Amino acid sequence: MAQITHWADVTAGEALKLSNKHLVATGITPSGHIHIGNMREVVTADAAFRALLGKGADAELIYIADTFDPLRKVYPFLPESYAEHVGKPLSQVPCPCGECKNYADHFLKPFFGALEKLGIRPKVYLADELYKSGAYTQAIKTALAKRDEIANIIDEVTHKTTADDWSPFNPICTGCGKINTTKVTGFDADAETVDYTCSCGHSGTVPMSGGGKLTWRVDWPARWGILGVTVEPFGKDHASRGGSYDTGKRISREIYGYKTPYPIVYEWIMLGKKGAMSSSTGVVVSISDMLKVVPAEVLRYLIIRTKPEKHIQFDPALPLLNLVDEYEKLHYKTEITEYESTVIKLSHASGICHTDIPFKHMVTIYQAARGDIDRIMKIVARAGYNTDNEKCIRELAENVGNWLEMYAPPFAKFSVQEEVPVHAATLTGVQKAFLSAFSNIINESGELTGEDYHNLVYSAKEADSKLHSAIVQMPGVGAGELEIDPKDMFKAIYISILGQQSGPKAGWFLSSLEKDFLVRRFMDASTYKP
Repeated sequence: MAQITHWADVTAGEALKLSNKHLVATGITPSGHIHIGNMREVVTADAAFRALLGKGADAELIYIADTFDPLRKVYPFLPESYAEHVGKPLSQVPCPCGECKNYADHFLKPFFGALEKLGIRPKVYLADELYKSGAYTQAIKTALAKRDEIANIIDEVTHKTTADDWSPFNPICTGCGKINTTKVTGFDADAETVDYTCSCGHSGTVPMSGGGKLTWRVDWPARWGILGVTVEPFGKDHASRGGSYDTGKRISREIYGYKTPYPIVYEWIMLGKKGAMSSSTGVVVSISDMLKVVPAEVLRYLIIRTKPEKHIQFDPALPLLNLVDEYEKLHYKTEITEYESTVIKLSHASGICHTDIPFKHMVTIYQAARGDIDRIMKIVARAGYNTDNEKCIRELAENVGNWLEMYAPPFAKFSVQEEVPVHAATLTGVQKAFLSAFSNIINESGELTGEDYHNLVYSAKEADSKLHSAIVQMPGVGAGELEIDPKDMFKAIYISILGQQSGPKAGWFLSSLEKDFLVRRFMDASTYKP
């Protein structure tokens, strides 16, 4: 059977045909909460970057925050008072919480913290600082001088006609501070200034360095040449026919004389049944919030395992457990293909915490321990897991606690009852006999593993087992042949501890509780009378 090559290696291979030196770029406008959907671009860029390094390329990863873009509207998460700031560059809009230097910084701070947890460490560029530094000045001069040529390219590609007063440069009005209400009336290439009028009634002159920015369809290709970008992922909206990548290719080549970067087009991440994530609509799960509930390597795996051109369905409730389970099974496979090895390597990164405790087991341990970290550590040790890295175990426990609080469906939650639940009154004679015999055998045994408990319960149906023999000899059960269904015995266990007929995986669950507690509880439940 032919080996499957991972998409990141395919990308790296194609890029290396063009050059051995690469700058992989990713960028997001911090207009709102930077969410899991945005994460696809960043992780895709990081995967391509690491694949290039793995093939011996001279590669660098950068992130550009579009902090000079205007605030488009008063988003659902903003107070109406922000209406006065609509149209201003994000770097010049006040911080929503009042604790960051500006609006953009408010959303970038948690995002950069999330990148660190994901093991992604790009060189960061802020667009407003790039413009103010003069990095774009020559590109602005060129764009203004070749305004008509750029307009023709846009018209030809989009099959639309640009307005007569259209300009590739948007000045920032020194009167109202807005960038989307101005019109260029002239420019001086030698003085490096631009004249404008604004709909607010103000007119004036601004410097090309920091006095405004190129419109997006021109800014993007200009950026490629300014920074030296050679590989870049971007969403399918930019890649649509007549979209900004189509115009960008021609503007880059024909206006700026720069070769178009190798493209990686990605699909959206869909949030459950709510559709594509979007900061502006509020359909989001922020990366920061998601890192509170799931290990970072699992979030990387969510992106790494799927080809960029395929959409990803994401649900932070019960399906998240299945995603974690899928990753853990792959991580601990003894024999893996080259493709699977690549997936694991790209999902994992230095600096990411890792334990050998399955997430699902920690869901059980956490609730059995009622969230108490000391009790959690004792259960983890008793279960035979490696306890050397307590920091990582604490992080996993915190992830699980947050998942239970924020996203877990009701049936995934349980609470160990302090006393024998009143539901124990519904136990049948056989179930009570089982609990009594089970209690005695546990008491006589050494420390039992989850598998030991699981097998012991199932042995109740075997006529020659110690547990079965003990059950049939219990008063009121009667000797002779007796059909014992393990399903009913598991129900008896859950009823006696949780007060409900079902619960977490029984073996893990029982091994998470103190043996002495189980001995007492099962014996008390076997004789319970309301």
